[in-house]
Amino acid sequence: MKYAKLGRTDMEVSRITYGAMELGGGNAFSGGWTRWELRPDEDNIRLLRQAFDNGVTSFDTAELYGAGRSEFIVGKALAEVRKQCIIATKVSAHHLQPREIRTALWQSMFRLNTDYIDLYYIHTPSNEVPIEETMGELSKLKEEGIIRAIGVSNFSLAQLKQAMQYGRVDAIQPEYHMLQRSIEDDLVGYCLANDISIMSYNSLAKGILTGIFHKGNEVTDFRKERPLFQSENLQKTAGLISLLEEIAAAKDATLSQVAISWLLRQKGLTSAIVGTQKEKHFFENLQSIDTELTEEEAVRLDAVSKQALRDLA
Repeated sequence: MKYAKLGRTDMEVSRITYGAMELGGGNAFSGGWTRWELRPDEDNIRLLRQAFDNGVTSFDTAELYGAGRSEFIVGKALAEVRKQCIIATKVSAHHLQPREIRTALWQSMFRLNTDYIDLYYIHTPSNEVPIEETMGELSKLKEEGIIRAIGVSNFSLAQLKQAMQYGRVDAIQPEYHMLQRSIEDDLVGYCLANDISIMSYNSLAKGILTGIFHKGNEVTDFRKERPLFQSENLQKTAGLISLLEEIAAAKDATLSQVAISWLLRQKGLTSAIVGTQKEKHFFENLQSIDTELTEEEAVRLDAVSKQALRDLA
C-alpha cells in the first residue's frame, strides 16, 4: 500500500480508501437504503479487517448509509485498531444547523465506537443553512479535538471557496473517474493551490469501468435507471472499455485495476474510494496500487476517455 498526506494535517491516508456505503445498503434518504444487496454483517466485518491487515488505513462512511448501519459495521470491525485508522464520516444536509451537527456527530461516534472523528464531511451543501454557521460549528468541534479535519462532499468550486472563508477545509470528495472528469476544469487547480486533498467516490463509475455491463450482463438493480447504463450510452463508451481490455490483457490485470491505476495518476488525487462487499473484487482492486501504466498507455486512456465524454455529452 502507498500513503499520502491529508490536506495540511499531520494525518496520512492510504491511497485506496475503503468506501463503506454498500455495507449499509445505500443512502437512507436517496432512493432507499436497500439499493445494494446486503451481505451478513460478520462477512463485512471480516472484509474490513482484512482490508486493514493489507494496508488500508482509510475508511469512509456516513450517517446516511443505511441510516447508520454502515457506521455501526465500520465501528465494530475497527474497534481494536481504531487509533491506527483514519475514519471519515459525513453529516447530512438535514443536520447542518449547529445544534443538529453536534447531535449527529455524537450519534455517529456512538455507532462508530469512537470518541473522535478523523475527517468529518458535510455530505452535501445546504440551500437553507448558511455555510458560515455550519463551518463555524465544525471549526469549534475541531478546536475541541472532537474532529481532526473538516471535509466537504459534492461541493462546486464556488461552494468550496465560500466554505474556506469560514474555516479550513482539508479534503473534498467529488465523483471522479474516467467518465466523470468535470472537476479537472476548476476544482483540481484550486485544491492543488490550497493543499486540499481530493478523495474520489464512484471511482469505477458504479461498475461500468469493470466492463461486465458491455458484455450483455443485465443490470437488475437501481443502476438500470442511470444514464451510463442505458444501451445507447454503453455503445458510446465501448471504445474506452475496449482500450481498458487491451491494456489489462497486456498486464495480466483486470479492467478495474487499470481504471483505478489511471485515476491514481491524476493530479491532485489523494485517495480513490473503492467500495464492494465482495472480497475477491476488493483485493483485486487493491492490486491497482502495483499496476503501473506507461506514459503511452496513460495518454491513450486520457484521449479515449475524453472522446467518450464528448460522445456522451
